[in-house]
Formats: sequence, structure tokens, C-alpha cells
Amino acid sequence: MSLLKKMRFTTVIILFFSLSSFANNSVNTELMADFVVIEKFRRNLSLYKNNKLIKVYNISLGGSPFGHKSKEGDSRTPEGRYKINYKKSDSRFHLALQISYPNKSDRATALKAGNSPGGSIMIHGLGPEYDWVGRLHALVDWTDGCIAVTNEEIEEIFKLVPQGTEIWILQ
Repeated sequence: MSLLKKMRFTTVIILFFSLSSFANNSVNTELMADFVVIEKFRRNLSLYKNNKLIKVYNISLGGSPFGHKSKEGDSRTPEGRYKINYKKSDSRFHLALQISYPNKSDRATALKAGNSPGGSIMIHGLGPEYDWVGRLHALVDWTDGCIAVTNEEIEEIFKLVPQGTEIWILQ
């Protein structure tokens, strides 16, 4: 093999390993989010650090997405200011981040109307039986009130959003 061919071969090998390493580690964990915004109308989840946008994801919402969640079973995604309570690595939807819904106001409003406010509102991936759907899941609002992204996306979000991060869910 000539020197030129050896150099080309070596360059291709180096590029291959560099790119495959980059693809597997494309999330820069130094950019840990300090704020999350959900825009229900736009179907977007946005991560911010120091008021600078890190990344935007397309989402699916509850089957009746508009209006604030008022009771258990209404298939609505809540609206308001919350926090990420905890990170759930054993979710049936791949990975999940639990949102602090219901807050004190949510509970009081639901109880005043004689309802349970519901709970377990999460940002989550897709179940293993639907992983193949990928980004197409965002064409339909299918959750019971949660915010859904692809499994690949929830893996990124899971790394970038620490427990306790503030989240605003907007109409």
C-alpha cells in the first residue's frame, strides 16, 4: 500500500471513530438547564441556561391539551409554574421527570369543585412497544396529561435537567 493510501485509510478510520464518538455524546452536559418552558400551543419543550436557549423538542400532550388540568382523568396537561420533583429511571415510558403538579393552588381548586386534582404528570419517553414510532408520536396528543418526547430525546433531557429545575407550562 502506498504512503498516500495509508494516510487516507488512517484519516478515514480516525474520522469514523471521531464521528461515532460525537454522535453518541452529542449532549453537552456542561449546559445543564436551569429552566424549562413548555408551550402547549406550539407543542414545544425548550431548555434554557442563564436565559439562553439550549435546545427545543417537539412534544405530545394530553388528549384534551388546552385549558388547565382541573381534575383527575380530564386528559389535560396542567399550566403554571412547577418544578421537577424527581427523575424516574424505571418508568414504563423509558425515562421520566415528574412535575410537581398538583401544587397547593391546584389541590384547593380541585377540592373546591369536589374533584381529585390527579397527579403523576411527567415528561417522558415512549413505551418500549412504541419506540419505533419515534418523532411521529408528536403528530397526535395521546398522553393522559403528560408531556411526551422520543426515547432519544428523554435521554438528553434526563441528562440536562436536574431535579429541582423550574418548569413553566404555558398555554
